[in-house]
Amino acid sequence: MPKDKDERPPVQLDEHRGMAAQVATDARRHLSEVEADQEALRRAQAEMETFLFARDAASWPEAAERAKYLLRLFAATAEAQDPRYRRLIEAVLEDFRRLAAKT
Repeated sequence: MPKDKDERPPVQLDEHRGMAAQVATDARRHLSEVEADQEALRRAQAEMETFLFARDAASWPEAAERAKYLLRLFAATAEAQDPRYRRLIEAVLEDFRRLAAKT
């Protein structure tokens, strides 16, 4: 029981807001989490690229790994969704797999 008449327990604002306001707040929180995840992904990608391209490839398999990375980046673009490009990308990646198995 409060000591003073003016002392009241804290008001839970979420209980007094409309459903639309709660949904909007949840959406903002989710967007913030997604943006943080995307930033972490960008940092990890930059680190990977720094490592992958820090020096010249020392062998054909290393050069193929670098080319596969670039093909995967291109494959994620809108332009690469063209069925002709998709087939070419898959054919080149399959060539890399087949040739690597022979060595």
